[in-house]
Amino acid sequence: MPRHELPRRTKRRLAVAGVTAVAIIGTTVTVGIMGIASARNTAAPTQCLPVAPPAPPTETSAPTETVPPADTSAPAETAPPAESEQPPAEQPPAEPPPAEQPPAEQPPAEQPPADPGTPSAENPAPEAEGQTAPAAAQPTGEAPDEAGAAPPAQAPEVPDSAAMQEFGADECAANLGPFATDFIDIRRVPRSNLTPRAQRGASRGTFTALCGQNEDKHHNPDNFIVAPGVRNGAQHTHDYVGNTSADANSTNENLLQADTTCRRGDLSTYYWPVVRFRAAAGEEEVVDQENPHNVGTIAQPARAQLVFRGSATGRVTAMPQFIRVITGDAKAFTKGPANANAKWTCSGFTDRVTTKYPLCPRGSSLMRILDFPSCWDGQNIDSTNHRDHIKFPDERGRCAAGTKAVPALQMRLTYNVPRGSLFVLDAFPDEKHSPVTDHGDFVNVMPQQLMNRVVGCINQGRRC
Repeated sequence: MPRHELPRRTKRRLAVAGVTAVAIIGTTVTVGIMGIASARNTAAPTQCLPVAPPAPPTETSAPTETVPPADTSAPAETAPPAESEQPPAEQPPAEPPPAEQPPAEQPPAEQPPADPGTPSAENPAPEAEGQTAPAAAQPTGEAPDEAGAAPPAQAPEVPDSAAMQEFGADECAANLGPFATDFIDIRRVPRSNLTPRAQRGASRGTFTALCGQNEDKHHNPDNFIVAPGVRNGAQHTHDYVGNTSADANSTNENLLQADTTCRRGDLSTYYWPVVRFRAAAGEEEVVDQENPHNVGTIAQPARAQLVFRGSATGRVTAMPQFIRVITGDAKAFTKGPANANAKWTCSGFTDRVTTKYPLCPRGSSLMRILDFPSCWDGQNIDSTNHRDHIKFPDERGRCAAGTKAVPALQMRLTYNVPRGSLFVLDAFPDEKHSPVTDHGDFVNVMPQQLMNRVVGCINQGRRC
């Protein structure tokens, strides 16, 4: 039968069948194209640098409790955020937070004192699950506000979820570090008091070494205490204040001949690993050419307080010239916490101390507290492990038999961290930038007259 003679109903059925066939073919082609695109996306290289968090909301609101970043070592339970820059879904905390304090009772953001050598007593706290240093080595407080002003009506604003860092894939953290579990909201760290009570006859004075904040950018990856004569012996960059010649080849003789950034003729050298700010996604990252496992822009401390303190049980004696003193363990992540002595906190919250990187509220600055041992054996200026000749006092502040109390150095390093920035500590390659590896070094090159003044100020209860 010719086509024009087909019944109308049959013609309609043939047309519908043709349209359906075209639709099926089109769908098949579309699915194939999407599959290719998906395969290309899957094969794309993983982003191993931290993703910049979305900008915080412009509205101001009352402080709210937030949770620390989620643990990237666990399998993800939710899909990754879309490109709309929405903040990541909030995860439940690993442990219940402490009871929230009324805003009026929260400590205010730290105000710089008129004299950095006049800190007042304040009780610090160790981290709940972290390592704790010897009790006598805990911080004793910040300087009070000169005007004695009352705390503000509200505590600084706690970071919301948009300010929390987002981390890359698990394989990236494993290669570079740090991990999401290395961070904690400072307000989730409990308060505690481990400062030994001063007994009758305690030496209550302080002496502050005024050496600047490394404005001259004296940096190198050396450590002439633990690796004398070895270039790049630390495999991470140090900040230096004090003696301007300190490097791998430093000796007692050339330290005496050098210049210094300290006042009063103090030729001592004080040094610690630098903190870096990682670049945001899409920005070019700064890589340490000598130690490429350390990436980010070096952050200069906004303030570096170097304070010598007394003993809770009696008078102190002069420490010998050229004594080497170290605190903490740069390899505590791989070797264990036996010698770790990391203490991190935020200004205005120094009664809460943690071994993790603290996330500080608005108006509060990142702080590192490095307490040094102060019970000297009375004979040696160094030892094989750089620890046996000078140790920490016990939990009551007492030095062991056969040792004598010398001025106890405490370093307080303060940093202004841009909101939402990922900050990390320089470290050895295998230490994954763990905050527990924080450490510091000191070599006493004070003239004897200056050391006698330090001892006098401390034993007489003065602040110098």
